[in-house]
Amino acid sequence: MKKALLLLSILINAGMAFSQSQEHGAVKQVVDNLFTAMRTSDTTLLKSVFHEDMVLQSVANKREGGTALITEKAADFIKSIAALHKEVYDERIEIKDIKIDGQLASVWANYKFYVGSTFSHCGVDVFQLMKMADGWKIIYIADTRRKGNCPE
Repeated sequence: MKKALLLLSILINAGMAFSQSQEHGAVKQVVDNLFTAMRTSDTTLLKSVFHEDMVLQSVANKREGGTALITEKAADFIKSIAALHKEVYDERIEIKDIKIDGQLASVWANYKFYVGSTFSHCGVDVFQLMKMADGWKIIYIADTRRKGNCPE
């Protein structure tokens, strides 16, 4: 009986771990699709990863000192990606953590942003995603922006 309970427990835990791994992969794919869309100016792909009420905010240092909170509308962000630009917008991320609880996921990633091959800035991206009938959607992005003190 003890062996049967142990085996059942192992199977349940293995199933949960597999399911969690699949969800982590699905969340990561949505974030990867965001940056693919940015590099390729693919607004259809970009719109597919965003919830219709998605919010973007940046925490940045003011030139005169202090901190500023910059809020951008999703529609404006999409327009900026759609606009023709000479150089590719290339945000290179390193995902540090993915947490999931039911229908909510959180992703923490370091990034370096390049315009073409020229370094622009770095920081941290934090994504909040919601699982919907058609998959995970980004509902919130917050980031920091700085020119120096970037991770190697």
